[in-house]
Amino acid sequence: MKYSPILLFVYNRPYHTKRTIESLLKNGEAKNSEIRIYSDGPKSEVDSDGVRDVRNFLQKVKGFQKVTIIEREHNMGLAESIIHGVTEMLELFDRVIVLEDDMVVSKYFLNYMNQALELYCYEPKVACVHAWNYPLTGVQPQTFFLRGADCWGWGTWRRAWNIFERDGQKLLHQIQTRNLVYEFDRKGAYPFTEMLKEQILGKNNSWAIRWYASAFLKDMFCLHPGKPLLQNIGLDGSGTHSGKEEHLSLEVIEEEIFLEKIEIAQNETVLQEIKKFLTYSGKTKHSFRNLLKWKVKRFLNILKGMQS
Repeated sequence: MKYSPILLFVYNRPYHTKRTIESLLKNGEAKNSEIRIYSDGPKSEVDSDGVRDVRNFLQKVKGFQKVTIIEREHNMGLAESIIHGVTEMLELFDRVIVLEDDMVVSKYFLNYMNQALELYCYEPKVACVHAWNYPLTGVQPQTFFLRGADCWGWGTWRRAWNIFERDGQKLLHQIQTRNLVYEFDRKGAYPFTEMLKEQILGKNNSWAIRWYASAFLKDMFCLHPGKPLLQNIGLDGSGTHSGKEEHLSLEVIEEEIFLEKIEIAQNETVLQEIKKFLTYSGKTKHSFRNLLKWKVKRFLNILKGMQS
């Protein structure tokens, strides 16, 4: 097996960071894996204690083949830190596994990621591999593809990351002129277009929406597992960029994913299950509210067009 380097981005949450590191070390592949940890600088004096506590913990981390810690003096922010870190890592290596400080992984996470990164290494239509999935009912395939890219425990290659477009306005223009809004929003399941517009306006600083849009517009795909190999423990309200959405914080499935090459095309059956979950689940009030807002806007635009 070829062991991909791991990138971990941390900030001011020592408890979350410790759990993430501990879960990685339960993977048998950890001892053969290099890890590079980017510690962003504090935004203000309020964050200084948390940043310092995280850095003190990181100095004691052992169990990986090699540990490199980059302590930033100033705050770059999560988006710039990830974009810069991934770009820098992929100048040295041809592939990378990326995590943030609130992602507790299965003991099979590194096995799955390394196998998937090797299996689809030379497939130009594959943008990334991903370790999380929605809490869907029914029997799910071992793996499946969706168009675009994703961001909770993911891996990619230099060849794919080269298509990343920083300029959200360019991405939005292409989505709109090519009449792809409905498809981009997972066939109306979630208002990703609104999220991209908010990034352009500075209302969010999401690197992930630009990564998704970049891959989507190139008609590239992301590999997902049928069951989640990762739990996002940052949806407890502690994150700088995430709200309290604990309904998405699923417990890790400690089952090995058996990988074999599948057709590189969007799995429409799974997409419909995801759409159903986002639209109708009583646990997804936040997602449903955003979806409702998107549908109202769409209806008003249609009505406006009929009247003009």
